[in-house]
Amino acid sequence: MRTDLFDFHLPPERIALRPAHPRDSAKMLVVENGALRDETIADLPHWLKPGDQLVVNDTKVIAAQLKGRRIGRETEPKIEATLIKRLDGSRWQALVKPAKKLVAGDRIRFGNEGKVCLLGHLDAEVEAKGAEGEVTLSFSFHGPALDQAIADLGSPPLPPYIASKRTPDDQDLADYQTMFAANEGAVAAPTAGLHFTPALEQALSARGVGINRITLHVGAGTFLPVKVDDTDGHKMHAEWGTISAETAERLNTARNNGGRIIAVGTTSLRLLESAASEDGIIQPFAAETSIFITPGYRFRAVDILMTNFHLPKSTLFMLVSAFAGLDMMKQAYAHAIASGYRFYSYGDACLLFRAEP
Repeated sequence: MRTDLFDFHLPPERIALRPAHPRDSAKMLVVENGALRDETIADLPHWLKPGDQLVVNDTKVIAAQLKGRRIGRETEPKIEATLIKRLDGSRWQALVKPAKKLVAGDRIRFGNEGKVCLLGHLDAEVEAKGAEGEVTLSFSFHGPALDQAIADLGSPPLPPYIASKRTPDDQDLADYQTMFAANEGAVAAPTAGLHFTPALEQALSARGVGINRITLHVGAGTFLPVKVDDTDGHKMHAEWGTISAETAERLNTARNNGGRIIAVGTTSLRLLESAASEDGIIQPFAAETSIFITPGYRFRAVDILMTNFHLPKSTLFMLVSAFAGLDMMKQAYAHAIASGYRFYSYGDACLLFRAEP
């Protein structure tokens, strides 16, 4: 499909720079059977039925942004790196700026004023360099020691549309993490999950709605717009995900008993759809997925999607258009913009009921 079909104008003031507090006080636009209803996140239990199953992503965002300098040569320019994919115990793939200042074999020393790595300096060698600004970094530490050094020196990797407007701070360490965060590995938050609170979890449980945890380590590619003119030419980024056998069995049993599967976020949906067989049975899963969902896709596992408002021409706006219909989503987004909804990672949410094919 033509990429420009998924374009729309978003006034800059609609981009949320901080989340709502409490988290479940954010707005929620319900899109069902061609109708739009203005609700709040706290109203979510009223839209679900006993036996329905929510599926949340329990990935945990790491402090993936590192600042340092190239060392060992005559000049020592400043280098910024965003870790995007763990390769093994000591090696990460990263996006770096300015990439032109680095060649294979260069050494970078990470650290900045006010942040101290208890283990000493965190050095990395540029092992390889790619065409899109990505490099392979081989760090001087390995395993848990490296994880601790990154946590000591790194900062939360806020999306560029937030970081370009204000400096990330300590509040973001809490704000940019869901209450379900348990398994480290994401470089971007599964933002629909940011809306949940213990009070909302309790209300859902009282309603008879189950909450199930799966893991998809969100990559930096989630922020990237589609740059080709046709969606067929877009290469989707791969992300690692897992669904346990116990969770798969629980979801399949609930669905057989008439319960609906509600994906909290596009990351949960993409993983569930990657794990589902043609007949909709969810299988245990432990692999990378690069599933790219556009209008025309036949959904097999997910009945309802709770998600934030996404960027124009992004793979995520394409996904929600596939789920609820392109015309319907353009109408919903126009309503949200006119009604003062807040967009993107720290913004409000919508609850989408799947359009009938």
